[in-house]
Amino acid sequence: MTDAAHVGIDVAKNTLDVHIRPAGQYIHCTTSSKDVQGLIRQLKDLGRPLIVLEATGGYGTSLAAELQAEGLDVALVNPRQVRNFARALGRLAKTDRIDAEVLALFAERIQPPPRSVGTENDRKIRALVARRRQLVGMSVAERNRLKRAKDQAIVASIQDVLDVISQEIAQAQEQLREAVKQSPNWMHKAMLMESVPGVGQATTFMLLANLPELGKLNRREIAALVGVAPMNRDSGLMRGRRTTTAGRSEVRKALYMATLVATRYNPYIRSYYRRLVEAGKKKMVALVAAMRKLLIVLNTMIKNDQPWKTPQAS
Repeated sequence: MTDAAHVGIDVAKNTLDVHIRPAGQYIHCTTSSKDVQGLIRQLKDLGRPLIVLEATGGYGTSLAAELQAEGLDVALVNPRQVRNFARALGRLAKTDRIDAEVLALFAERIQPPPRSVGTENDRKIRALVARRRQLVGMSVAERNRLKRAKDQAIVASIQDVLDVISQEIAQAQEQLREAVKQSPNWMHKAMLMESVPGVGQATTFMLLANLPELGKLNRREIAALVGVAPMNRDSGLMRGRRTTTAGRSEVRKALYMATLVATRYNPYIRSYYRRLVEAGKKKMVALVAAMRKLLIVLNTMIKNDQPWKTPQAS
């Protein structure tokens, strides 16, 4: 633990609740430009505080960008991780003020690393990726309803909605392509990733938007971050089956779909997957291992700034 200031900010649409440790100072203000600038001045007076916000998108991301533009260190953290931390402390009550205090405690004891939220165009790309994901989810839901529909009027209604959603998905995808073209860094990484058989544009954009650590961590760290690293389940003499857990679910979903394709069209991943199945591994266990292998390949490519080249079998 350190004497440096640690700040937790709970962000709502119109208000901010701020807790500062170790002083125990509490600040409540609006999200107006005047109040935010006043808050920034107060935070700068603390020296170099570590500021923690929940990564819930929208208002929190915008505030984080504004704070970072002023040279302040900001960490956006997983809300579920913060809630688990609060439960471990016995903090079961939940109000905006309590949430701000828990975030400050989290900053002080966990010391999450600050991470840039990127440029305005970076945030636009992430927003478009999220919107495309929402639209695809809506399409899946409507298609499931279409399978169960019997009445022709209902079928026609669902089909009309599907047509609109399809147009919106195409529009979001085109906007994504244009936004990525505006960022040489994104464009270069996308070209590297799309050189891998089985990794398409949608997967590439999802991974780049939701896994900015790609290429910056080692193989174990990136696998654990995504949630495809097997974790031990041992206690005493009992040796449990190793399982994957936690991590970034949206990244795992994108990686899962890419790996399904790769087990058919990527010779390296296909060979690795088949060897595991032939060795007696269950197909889902082998598929998760193939997901991890594909993720590590992508991580290495981005780290070394090299396009796809079929690795030696391993």
